[in-house]
Amino acid sequence: MPTPSLAALPVRRLTLRDLRACADLSEDRGWSREEHKWGLLLTAGRGYGIDDPEGGLVSACTVTEYGPPERPALAAVGMVLVAARHARRGVGRRLMRHVISALGPTPLTLHATPNGRPLYEELGFKVVGRAEMVRGRFSPGGPVPRTATRAATAEDLAAVLRLDAEVFGTDRTHIIARLPAFADRFHVAEEEGRLIGYAASWPHTHDDVVGPLVARDTETAKALVSSLAAHTRRPLRTDIDVRHEELLAWVTARGLERVADNAVMTCGAAELPGDWTRRFAPLTVAAG
Repeated sequence: MPTPSLAALPVRRLTLRDLRACADLSEDRGWSREEHKWGLLLTAGRGYGIDDPEGGLVSACTVTEYGPPERPALAAVGMVLVAARHARRGVGRRLMRHVISALGPTPLTLHATPNGRPLYEELGFKVVGRAEMVRGRFSPGGPVPRTATRAATAEDLAAVLRLDAEVFGTDRTHIIARLPAFADRFHVAEEEGRLIGYAASWPHTHDDVVGPLVARDTETAKALVSSLAAHTRRPLRTDIDVRHEELLAWVTARGLERVADNAVMTCGAAELPGDWTRRFAPLTVAAG
C-alpha cells in the first residue's frame, strides 16, 4: 500500500519538457534511456506521471489513442514505470487506475511482462495473445524471398495508411505519418504495383528495432525483414505475435534468439480489432 505522502502526490500530464525525467526513470529501472522512443510517444500520444518532491518522477506511463479523436477506438498503454526507490508501494496501481479513469469507455491494450501481469489482471485486463521478443544478428541464408521490396517514398504514404487501417482496424495516421522521421529505414513490399506490406526499423541503444511489420503473408514479412537487415550492421530486435510460428522459426534460424515473452492484454474489449494474420509486429510494444 502507498504511504500517505505518496498517496497525496497528484498525477499530471507529461510533456516533452519531461523527456529527460522519463529517460532517467527508464535508466533507474535498468532499461536504456530510450529518449528517441519517449519523444515519439509523448508527441503522438499522452504521458502521465507523478512527480517526486525530491526531484524526477516517482512513476510514468504513456497512452497512444487510435481512431476518431472525439471517440477513440483503442488506446495503447506503455512505458509503465515506477522508480526503484518507490517500488512495491502501490504507485503503479494508482497511476494505472488514474489512466483507466481518464480514458473512460475507450478500450485499452498493453503488453505485460510476467511481473506486471498480476497487477493488470487485478485492474480488469484479460490476456488475448502473446508476443515473443527476439534479438540478434541477422544472417542471410536459405531461399531468397521473391517479394519485391524498396525504400518507401512520400507517394507511398496514402497507400500505407489505407493498409494500416485495414490491418489494425482503426485509423493510426498520427503515428504512422511520423515513421519517416522516426525510423532510420522505412520499406514497402509490392506486387504488380500494389502495396502488400510495409515495415520500418528504428534505432535503439544497441540494436535496430523492426516495427511495425505489416504484410500480406509470411513470405512478404520475410522479404521486408531481409531488406531492412541488409541495410544495417547492428543486431535486430522485434516483437512477433506468437501465432506467426513460421516467421518466428525463420528469424531464429537466421540468428535471432528468443529473449522475452510478453502477454498481450485488453480491457474493455474481448480482442484487438483488425486482422492479426497481417499484423506481425508492432511499432513498439508501448504503442500497441
